[in-house]
Amino acid sequence: MSLPSAIDRRSHPPLAADDRPAPLGRAEVLVVLWATLGVLIIVGRALASVTPWAVEALQSDLSPLQWVVLVGWTGVMGVLEGYRGFQLRFSPRVVQRALHLAQHRRPLHVLLAPLFAMGLFHASRKRLATSWGMIGGIALLVLGVRYLPQPWRGIVDLGVVVGLTWGLASLLWLVARALRGRAPGVDPELPAR
Repeated sequence: MSLPSAIDRRSHPPLAADDRPAPLGRAEVLVVLWATLGVLIIVGRALASVTPWAVEALQSDLSPLQWVVLVGWTGVMGVLEGYRGFQLRFSPRVVQRALHLAQHRRPLHVLLAPLFAMGLFHASRKRLATSWGMIGGIALLVLGVRYLPQPWRGIVDLGVVVGLTWGLASLLWLVARALRGRAPGVDPELPAR
């Protein structure tokens, strides 16, 4: 299934009239780029930190069981983290929130645009709880995975590498599309007005 068809077929609540993107001027483009570039840097740093462990595991002498776990886990993470987590949920919302911020600029929000785009503040209660809960859950998982011996740690991290790489690709694709006037069309999950 291609990236555009998977996103376009998802049903999302209709956007309010003021959430539909107008043509972007220079200032708006800069805000969208700052918001999404910041998110790309955050995700990219996470990807860079786990990649060496995954490479080390791949270079080790894996048993048949470890290969089966590696292939299965990588597939699961590609689907759950990459496709369902990033492509269908996180990336469209980040881009939609960046577009909203570009058209409704507040100095502090623009300064913290990557965090705004990730839904870590100025969001609905549900979005705040979900975003902060995910960060807490990820932090706990990272701490737990650190105690796994190699190659198991690298096997887990390889799945994360696949999911994060898919996520980065979907975010880049969606922001490029949005800058050409095709917003994701998802609810930016802002606080009640």
